[in-house]
Amino acid sequence: MKEVDSEIVKNDPNFKELIEKRTKFAWKLTISILVVYFAFILTIAFEPSLLAIPINSGDVTTIGIPIGIFIIVFSFILTGIYVRRANGEFDTLTTKIKENLESSK
Repeated sequence: MKEVDSEIVKNDPNFKELIEKRTKFAWKLTISILVVYFAFILTIAFEPSLLAIPINSGDVTTIGIPIGIFIIVFSFILTGIYVRRANGEFDTLTTKIKENLESSK
């Protein structure tokens, strides 16, 4: 990409909108997974007996197992949410940026 092209892209309002929206969205998703993950880790560190409670009396499986599985599934769900938005709204903005760059040549 030429220096002139990069300046055109940097000054494009669609580019600025893309960066702003993508950054805000990524931070929201990051904070949500960090809260869930660190709540789990802090529970393990300071109150492990909460996770050692059996699901049913006499069962070997504790409540910690489904909570751990939930964290993994939650991560996949957040990834899917990001991919869906990236393939929709973010790709639309990227296409507009490309069109503006092509029309300015």
